[in-house]
Amino acid sequence: MRPKVYFKTFGCRTNLFDTQIMIKNLQNFELTEIEESADIVVVNSCTVTNGADSGVRSYLHRLKSEGKRVYLTGCGVLTRGEEIFTQELAFGVFGHSYKEQIDSLLSQKTRFSFKGDLEHIDSTVITEFIGKSRAFVKVQEGCDFSCSYCIIPSVRGKARSLPVDRIVSQVEILAQHGFGEFVLTGTNVGSYGKESGLNVAKLLKALSQIKGVKRLRLGSLEPSQIDAEFMELLEEPFMARHLHIALQHTSPKMLQIMNRRNEAQGDLALFERLAQKGYALGTDFILGHPGESEEVWKEAWERFVAFPLTHLHAFVYSPREGTPSSLMKDRISGNIAKERMRILQERVRENNHHFRQKGEKLWVLIESEREGGLYQGLDQFFNRIEIRSSDSLAGRWLEVSDYEAESEINRAELL
Repeated sequence: MRPKVYFKTFGCRTNLFDTQIMIKNLQNFELTEIEESADIVVVNSCTVTNGADSGVRSYLHRLKSEGKRVYLTGCGVLTRGEEIFTQELAFGVFGHSYKEQIDSLLSQKTRFSFKGDLEHIDSTVITEFIGKSRAFVKVQEGCDFSCSYCIIPSVRGKARSLPVDRIVSQVEILAQHGFGEFVLTGTNVGSYGKESGLNVAKLLKALSQIKGVKRLRLGSLEPSQIDAEFMELLEEPFMARHLHIALQHTSPKMLQIMNRRNEAQGDLALFERLAQKGYALGTDFILGHPGESEEVWKEAWERFVAFPLTHLHAFVYSPREGTPSSLMKDRISGNIAKERMRILQERVRENNHHFRQKGEKLWVLIESEREGGLYQGLDQFFNRIEIRSSDSLAGRWLEVSDYEAESEINRAELL
């Protein structure tokens, strides 16, 4: 009987894709989606904050107490891998560049720690995406930005792109297997093609020609990466009507402290143009970064309310060892930062509700089913809808015109 392997993924969509690469390369082991039945657990770690490291470490301690054989991979290998290996919280530790060798690594009889390199590009083509109705497709790796709070360039390396023909082959195979929606992901998606004269717009056009592709979504973009060629695609039917554009802040002073490349006034003009095209718009926002004084916060808030935001990924700043921000003074109280985050979240919730009350026709991919004939999915605007139906809707695409825009979710009935 082959040993059973369970994969635990922490962090971002890129990590989700990396886990699928490891699953694809399993040959002498059996995959299980039930942790309790596993003989081996592979932990794909996140290290974006000290808190992320703590979450991984707590999980490793629990697994050790249960007697599981554990392997650590992911971004945490370069920041905490040696420490975890020395403390025997993992039998084996291996970096990103080794994940396609997962089968031979799990067969090793002695403990090992391999950091790997930061120049690797995956060659594996994923043919299935376990447990998902949408498929995530990694198109690039690494980041050339040097934001003062971020450790990721140090653990993912410089920006580098997967060959376009490999991405096309990936999507063709997944489309043949029934996937219709694809989310392009990576460490810094907007830098795709910088080495070869390609870009995200050209990649989207190529993927849109593939039979079976119904909708293309993008991971986070930087404001500076949205050019005229990309703007020309906005009305194409294959484009999801939602973009996530990383701002991180709306104060010019804070953007400078964070060593960001975007500029507050230009950001607003860009968002207004995109909103006029009917797009739902999301962003990232860090609250409580060193230097966010009361005066800076008030200025940021005054600017923030002008942005037509419908989605928000806001979080309280957490010092990350090894980054310039972690050495900065003028720290902000966590309680103050949390209250500022609450204010932003409430504003965007109101914006989102108002956006959904427009009554736009929705193009929905059903993703999950609950008892009582309740189905949930996401529409083209990246808003969730719950539909009650007497017929099975599992995995289906639906046009929905008659629905109720409640405060947190849309609801409809098809009885």
